Amino acid sequence: MVEVQFNPNHHFSEEFILLDVRAPSEFEAGHIPGAHSFPLFNDNERAEVGTLYKREGKDKAVNRGLEIVGPKLAYFVTEAKTMANDKTIVLYCWRGGMRSGSMEWLLETAGLKVERIKGGYKAYRGWANQKIESYSNGAKWRVLSGMTGSGKTEVLKALAQKGEQVIDLEGLAEHRGSAFGHLLMKPQPTTEHFMNLLGKELHALRSSKPIWIEDESRLIGKVVLPNALYDAIQDAPHYDLNVTTDRRAKNLVEQYGDASADQFKASFTSIKKRLGGLRYKQAVESVDNGDLEAAATLALDYYDKTYSHALVEARKGGATIYPIKIEDEMTFDEVAQHIIENHS
Repeated sequence: MVEVQFNPNHHFSEEFILLDVRAPSEFEAGHIPGAHSFPLFNDNERAEVGTLYKREGKDKAVNRGLEIVGPKLAYFVTEAKTMANDKTIVLYCWRGGMRSGSMEWLLETAGLKVERIKGGYKAYRGWANQKIESYSNGAKWRVLSGMTGSGKTEVLKALAQKGEQVIDLEGLAEHRGSAFGHLLMKPQPTTEHFMNLLGKELHALRSSKPIWIEDESRLIGKVVLPNALYDAIQDAPHYDLNVTTDRRAKNLVEQYGDASADQFKASFTSIKKRLGGLRYKQAVESVDNGDLEAAATLALDYYDKTYSHALVEARKGGATIYPIKIEDEMTFDEVAQHIIENHS
């Protein structure tokens, strides 16, 4: 049996397949990026064995666990062989203990190539958190800021295509940061899993070279930014995209235009009090009439006030702000090239 330390250069490569043997709810809360759920117990079985352990001790819990797992052994082997497809299987549970150890024994006995991560998922969590802390405090951050609809995400993508180092926090969080940010996105990860993803992304970048990131509040939808990274964003130089309201409204329509009218109206309802009764009514009427640009312009009026306050706070915090005027006819690719030539 082979127990190894987690090694990102090793275990994130195509030669390995990560199998998480914890219960489905544990996997859903957070897992090593790229891992597949391969539970030894389902949630109810795990709860039953755990309760038995607490009430009657380890021996009875282990015996009950064997009763549950016994009928599944052939399935585990068949499924693992199909999933592995000649790759080395890397197993983990919460702390690299009995669950992953039992599965390792079974799959090795069946002739598969298997490794088990020492310390399990907990070890990965420690690695990811340390990576985030280290980069937050030591990386050369460049913050792309701008009012809602400025095209920050699109410019980030263009910067990445031109070879710049980029972290797309909103992409990792599956949310674009406003009341409309969830539209056309997948369900958000937990904050825990967001940090797992972020740790992996940071590992692929060099902290000694500039890393571009979008200006964010502490919350991206329901995901909470790590304090160290949030502080780093506040302190880093800001490159503020100055874009006309008309262009920003068009950008929003391009970004969210495939959402349904009901989804748009639900988003406006979530900011109804802050938007004001009259503007809310006008926005809903615009959506019903199919005039999404008019509705977007009303939303921008609210978000512009919020952003102006955030920019004042950034200045108070000592961040250097470089205004970047964007002409309406400029493409995102041209904006990215302008930034590289003048501010990178």
